[in-house]
Amino acid sequence: MPRKSQQGVIFEFITIGRYVKVSAIDTRTATEVSIVGDPRRGQQGLRDTAMRKLEMVMKRNAEEKSGKGGGLRV
Repeated sequence: MPRKSQQGVIFEFITIGRYVKVSAIDTRTATEVSIVGDPRRGQQGLRDTAMRKLEMVMKRNAEEKSGKGGGLRV
């Protein structure tokens, strides 16, 4: 079920067997990331991990767009 935080990010939690897939989508840029984690970490822990990954990806995308990205990505 999707959940929206105060920062304009939608979180979606999907249980797949013994794991949980968490997607985080920035509503302004439509940037989306996913993680898979252990449900024993709790919803907040999984959300924090997905948010850190989203922030990292958005920072990298901004650097690449501004020409500050370092090197070739494969």
